[in-house]
Amino acid sequence: MTPSPHGDRQDAPAWEDHADLVVIGGGVAGLTAARAASLRGLRVLILSKGGPTDTATQYAQGGIAVVAPDGDSVDSHVADTLAAGGGLCDPGAVRSIVESGPDAVAALTDLGAVFDLGRDGQVSRTREGGHSTRRIIHAGGDATGAEVQRALSVAGLPVRFGTAVLEVVTGPTGVQGVLAVSARGLGVVHAPAVLLATGGFGRLYALSTNPAGATADGVALALWAGAAVADLEFVQFHPTVLYSPDGIGRRPLISEAVRGEGAVLVDSRGDPVTAGVHPRGDLAPRDVVSRAIAARMRQLGTDHVYLDARAVADFTRRFPTITASCRAAGIDPRRDLVPVAPAAHYQCGGVVTDLQGRTAVPGLYAAGEVARTGLHGANRLASNSLLEGLVMGERAGLAAVERVGEPARVREWSRPQRPLVPRGLVQRTMTEHASVVRDGVGLDAAARALEAETGAPATDPVTRVEDEALTVTARAMLLAARTRTESRGCHTRADHPAAQPRQAREIVVRLDHSGTPCVVAEPAALPAPS
Repeated sequence: MTPSPHGDRQDAPAWEDHADLVVIGGGVAGLTAARAASLRGLRVLILSKGGPTDTATQYAQGGIAVVAPDGDSVDSHVADTLAAGGGLCDPGAVRSIVESGPDAVAALTDLGAVFDLGRDGQVSRTREGGHSTRRIIHAGGDATGAEVQRALSVAGLPVRFGTAVLEVVTGPTGVQGVLAVSARGLGVVHAPAVLLATGGFGRLYALSTNPAGATADGVALALWAGAAVADLEFVQFHPTVLYSPDGIGRRPLISEAVRGEGAVLVDSRGDPVTAGVHPRGDLAPRDVVSRAIAARMRQLGTDHVYLDARAVADFTRRFPTITASCRAAGIDPRRDLVPVAPAAHYQCGGVVTDLQGRTAVPGLYAAGEVARTGLHGANRLASNSLLEGLVMGERAGLAAVERVGEPARVREWSRPQRPLVPRGLVQRTMTEHASVVRDGVGLDAAARALEAETGAPATDPVTRVEDEALTVTARAMLLAARTRTESRGCHTRADHPAAQPRQAREIVVRLDHSGTPCVVAEPAALPAPS
């Protein structure tokens, strides 16, 4: 008799399944991977903790960055990505993913995705922060993610909604399957390949643009399985999230495309926020704009600034989702200044993979926001996220073919008790000490707080694994942030304001034998591409 993950004892799981590939997550990367693998004949099972639209993809407003056919080039998109990445992008990875963008978008269009057209009948393109030209395609004005989610969801792939993965089970030959829990109880899926496509860890913070399920599950599952993570200290804070007094949880963002169409950032006195900060002003990379807003708020003692979009033509047609969010808050962006502030938005690092989505654990793959491919470096260029999800999702799904025929059997369904800190304390601590601007004193205090405090495990297994995931990821992220004694990309240290050339390298973290995050001296060795 084997103990179940939440302390009860039972003779067998309540349910069981078999697959060639388990995909954890139902956003752009997961659905794209599942479709690619299925077309190669793999038995694919998608496990999604939430419902059909509980993904970060669903909320993506801006669009997909993809090289335009006229007045643009792969070299230009690569250069913009490298410039935003603060010296930590992998140039080969950037070029590989950017070059694959047009084909990935064409495949999405073949599935029925409909993008907005201009008056000339061609796909309309806008410009966002850090881009040198108008190359971002969009759908429904500011509902691109929802259209991507809709197009990918029509493939008819098997999916279990409301199913949370508790553990990726490994053995001598690599991945054996997963332990999961749903309304039917504890379950087991036997599979030689698992893809992590769980999105980000925005719920480490009290205020985020991420959905409720963004609780660092993928990073934690990878660490527990023996994989490495890197660049966790680089958390992108979206500069313009709709501000409301005492607002917590998920907040609607005001897409960068609004600034691309002419809106400007001003403070409470009406003065420009980014004047003199960067040559591209309000369309500077996100880390630059977020820092400028944070500095102005500190200077004036305020908790928000404003976005003046009153001169944007036909705002309600171009940005219907944003218009609805503003109106729900009693704001008419055609006549009113829109209060905004930075909020946690995107993890630039994650599970270390090669350019086929492989991790160092045989049979474990990762794609999308949860992965660290080298595309984003120290700061993601706007709208490169959906691009990466499409490209790397397909590659990871195809790479999983190599595991077909590997024996896979989950023989135990016990999982260890792991440290956890009450979620509210994690979020308060990270928000106070590890946000847009950090310093050594605050990071040390945060690390001590999260090491000293422990909480009682929740009786609900999903809440428990989420709390464990947030705890181990927060500790790993704080370790990386304390180790990086410089300012680079979206990691800003007030006590180390300059970049240090000798630190232009990734910080790789793994768990030691006791389950404690530790920095490894060299990047994790990855398997050679097949």
